[in-house]
Amino acid sequence: MNLILHVLLDAAVIFGLAYFLPQIDVKSFGTAIVIALVLGLLNFLVGWLIRFPLNLVTFFLLTGLVRIVVTALLLKLIDQFMDSFTIVGFWPALVIAVSVAIAGMLIDRSAPTPEMVESGYEASMPVFLRVV
Repeated sequence: MNLILHVLLDAAVIFGLAYFLPQIDVKSFGTAIVIALVLGLLNFLVGWLIRFPLNLVTFFLLTGLVRIVVTALLLKLIDQFMDSFTIVGFWPALVIAVSVAIAGMLIDRSAPTPEMVESGYEASMPVFLRVV
């Protein structure tokens, strides 16, 4: 269930950013879902091969930053293979990567998996989202 939620939210973020940023073009929400699925698959299969050497170079101190940059590179790779998805430049891909990472963090915070709860994860809202 969490995977479906992540894919739909990633697709919504990609489609929403395509609406606001003129450098990003997505033909339809179905295309955004395909992009989110391919991005997740590439991050799972190829992303760790790219991230591991970069994390070794940075002594695992910049893991989050490396993950975001690799996600942006994978988005540019998806752009090369899909005609219905276009990103002009690297910075819009980086904006999408940061937005997808923030959206994923919010989903993980609000709906933790049973494995996360068993490992001692506390489901709490970030300070800037709490309603006082």
